[in-house]
Amino acid sequence: MSSPAAFARLLRAGFILTREGVFAALPAEGLEGAPRLAHRLASVLARRSTSARDRGERMSRALNRLGPSYVKMGQFLATRPDVVGRDIAADLAALQDRMAHFPTAEARKRIEASLGRPVEEVFLTLGEPVAAASIAQVHPATVRAADGVRKKAVKVIRPGVRARFARDNETMLLAAQLQENYIDGARRLRPVEVARTLERTTKIEMDLRLEAAAYSEMAENTTNDPGFRLPVIDWERTGRDVLTMEWIDGVKMSDIAGLAAAGHDLKKLAASLVQSFLRHALRDGFFHADMHPGNLFVDAAGDIVAVDLGIMGRLGLKERRYLAEILYGFIRRDYRRVAEVHFEAGYVPPEHDPASFAQAIRAIGEPIHGQPAETISMARLLTLLFEVTELFDMQTRPELLLLQKTMVVVEGVARTLDPAFNMWKTAEPVVGDWIAGNLGPAALLADARAGAGALLSLARQAPELAARTERLSREIDAMAEHGLRFDAQTAEAIGKAEARHGRSGRIALWIIAAAAVWIAWSLAH
Repeated sequence: MSSPAAFARLLRAGFILTREGVFAALPAEGLEGAPRLAHRLASVLARRSTSARDRGERMSRALNRLGPSYVKMGQFLATRPDVVGRDIAADLAALQDRMAHFPTAEARKRIEASLGRPVEEVFLTLGEPVAAASIAQVHPATVRAADGVRKKAVKVIRPGVRARFARDNETMLLAAQLQENYIDGARRLRPVEVARTLERTTKIEMDLRLEAAAYSEMAENTTNDPGFRLPVIDWERTGRDVLTMEWIDGVKMSDIAGLAAAGHDLKKLAASLVQSFLRHALRDGFFHADMHPGNLFVDAAGDIVAVDLGIMGRLGLKERRYLAEILYGFIRRDYRRVAEVHFEAGYVPPEHDPASFAQAIRAIGEPIHGQPAETISMARLLTLLFEVTELFDMQTRPELLLLQKTMVVVEGVARTLDPAFNMWKTAEPVVGDWIAGNLGPAALLADARAGAGALLSLARQAPELAARTERLSREIDAMAEHGLRFDAQTAEAIGKAEARHGRSGRIALWIIAAAAVWIAWSLAH
């Protein structure tokens, strides 16, 4: 059951979103009855200082007023256009996770508590913060090494951030539950599941050991990759609340003039960035899901160095094969095969007609083949593909949406570096090599070996499975003979749960009624 404090925080969040004009800036087309009246009330209560067209600015201002948890929520929802719609997702994608610095004295306390040693024993120097976000901030530091003094980047968790996120996550979960309980159209979008996913994501981000592990895993995957690397993690100085790594002296990829002044080949960087991302996604199934230019540096050797691995994406081998077949099908104009892959993957429900779906795919693919290759956007292709699949009841696939979102960002960075960037020509060596190794004879042999291993594992477990089956059979026979019974403790627990649910519904209705009365009073005065 949600606490009264969560209801109060939810009302405050709703009021701020209303006053900043977020609700008023949302599209009203198709709204009727109570929703249309609510939209009109939101328009009346919104500030008059800005026009209705700057929805992205209004969202940014409101979420920053609400605090770091809501900024993080906005960034998370930017990866879920299936939930908020593509236009709003695009607005949210512009959110910048920049917060005020907290005192270095607090950072020293966090470091000492996490590592169990005084800062003076861990670092020679610890400088003032150079960057701060909602979860952590970064300090320059130096350490003594065998070859002299080395500079490090030290990421430190913000004080009180876990308690703050826990409170705000409770409020967001309450809002999601009210949507599912009282708004029929919202149930399809599964807002409670979205809120719980955000909660899990932020918990992972707030354990910096897990981010360090992501650096380590990705570094192993990319050891021999040309033109791409990651900072080296200093595990001795890394804990739950502190992450220490190599300091990167380089130019941010957002600084185009700086890259040119440093003598870097911008066209080569564009190709290296896209090919690196495709290798990570297709070959490794593990990719940096926040590759905006602020998280990418170019060092003196011309290598791209990625930082801030708090958000990572994973794709299973089956998903990677399906994705490669889809892209390859578009290249060959084999729209029937593209449609079949969607049905084989389970992306489109079987009750739909594959021929009709192939016709819809053709509507996307044919216009592409009449254009110069440098004008064709792979990210745009995936966006159109997802729009069409929505018409055929394609179920939400968060991992594919995260891939699409990252590809849009990466391709955008590449075109900033090289306006005539040819996505397909650049991608061809990586995608072609991966298809040859994973969709041809070599893949069949690998699948056969995996199948043999699974059969061997099943054979080893056969005695235990047989024993479990026998026990289950006896229990089913007993239930058939005597019926299913609850003990007194179970029955009491069920009764209490039902009572709590009833109280929650009544409290929600009273708060909604109170809010309506308050709005009416505000309008009257």
